[in-house]
Amino acid sequence: MNIHDVAKKSGLSVVTVSRVLNNSPSVRESNRRKVLKAMEELNYQPNSAARSLVRGKTGVIGMSITNFNDSFYDRVIRVVNRKLSEQGYFLALSIAENEDEGDNFLFQKDRVDGIILLSPLEEREYVEELKRKNIPFVLLDNQFQHEDVPSVVVDNYQGGYEATKHLIDLGHTQIAYIGGPSVFLSVAERKRGYGHALEEAGLTSFGTDSCGFTVSGGYEVAKRWIREDKLPTAFFCGDDFIALGVVQALREEGIRVPHDISVVGFDDQQFAGEFYPRLTTVRQPEAQMGSIGVDLLMKLIHGEVMPPAVTKLAPQLLVRESSATVRLT
Repeated sequence: MNIHDVAKKSGLSVVTVSRVLNNSPSVRESNRRKVLKAMEELNYQPNSAARSLVRGKTGVIGMSITNFNDSFYDRVIRVVNRKLSEQGYFLALSIAENEDEGDNFLFQKDRVDGIILLSPLEEREYVEELKRKNIPFVLLDNQFQHEDVPSVVVDNYQGGYEATKHLIDLGHTQIAYIGGPSVFLSVAERKRGYGHALEEAGLTSFGTDSCGFTVSGGYEVAKRWIREDKLPTAFFCGDDFIALGVVQALREEGIRVPHDISVVGFDDQQFAGEFYPRLTTVRQPEAQMGSIGVDLLMKLIHGEVMPPAVTKLAPQLLVRESSATVRLT
């Protein structure tokens, strides 16, 4: 089947059929319905590549991510994919798991109509390249502020503050912080919120440490503190994987969570509410982030002029079973 068969079936010209396929506003609604009905009856699928050449668009949005091993990323990607599909776009993913991957294959105008950068490792380089190639793009969960690029981030400072304040409200005065790698702005902001909550309550930090965003990282830090006989009454962990490692290390030593020590995480990973004790954590608004990111990108693609503002989203503290009132000794 081709466009001529559709024209014959609908009783209209090839030109009219072509205009319908390209969403031309000059087509009468009655004729549009005739063409669409003929296409359905003939099971005609227009060649997307040919339409892209005619319209100067690919119908594809690229998304660069760092990894799949995180349910936060997974939830953002699902929202982005669903919203793009509703607007007739396909989503193409590029996974850059380390900083030595070289150029991103998606960063070409003949491959995509726009790009979404999610937690990019090489943020400054990517931003400069996309500007140079004049490809519309937005940043999600980025590390640096750019005066002329729209971005959507989570208020990690507020999340760190609320997690620590929750522990203070439970009577804890010896609160430690274990965060992720210092290269991430989110890590620094969560730690800053932790520090401010302590300062506001007239408390000092029991101690801080850092490791990778892994269960083994949290486990090793907690084991080291146990060997040094250096344990607080509560841990605020800047990541759920780290928190799970801490809980595991404490459990092996017969230290009960939350009866002996409270533990709070960050991200609300999929497993956070599924193991015992169910983890108190801070959930990031990934649905909002993905939805707003797509809206911003569509405006850029359609040529709308926007102020390059940073959209900051509020996280949500989820109180579960791993935090409790401090036990008096």
